Amino acid sequence: MTRRPRALPRRCTRWDPKDDQGSYALETAILAPVLIALLGLMIAFGRVTDAEGAVDAAAHAAARAASLERDAGSAQAKAQAAVDRSLTGEGITCRASQVAIDTSGYATAVGEAATVTATISCTAPLSDIALPGLPGAKTLSASWTSPIDTYRAR
Repeated sequence: MTRRPRALPRRCTRWDPKDDQGSYALETAILAPVLIALLGLMIAFGRVTDAEGAVDAAAHAAARAASLERDAGSAQAKAQAAVDRSLTGEGITCRASQVAIDTSGYATAVGEAATVTATISCTAPLSDIALPGLPGAKTLSASWTSPIDTYRAR
């Protein structure tokens, strides 16, 4: 006589959609705040990255504008105007911006190599992104050095 294998008892029951009620609401309640926080972090990161690029471009424009002037007094004014134009053109709003121009290179004799350095500091607001733990503002700074025009006295 050959033995027949015994059938295993059936432990699985058929899936009933009524047993799954409320799971979608629970998943949404858990995942929605996480996704909103992730979106807020992406917006903040993008805003800081844009502001860093704008401050760097403003420092470059200020140093270049100051290096083309004939004397230190007009170099300061032209550099400040270049910073204002650059930051306004980029659409960056700074709460407080500081412009420091090192024009000590103008004291060198005409024909000698000299440089002018522009340092820009800007405080970009982040308080309108309502995310816990995110600082209200981030201070960004950039510095750029440009050679003074050798033939500026002509």
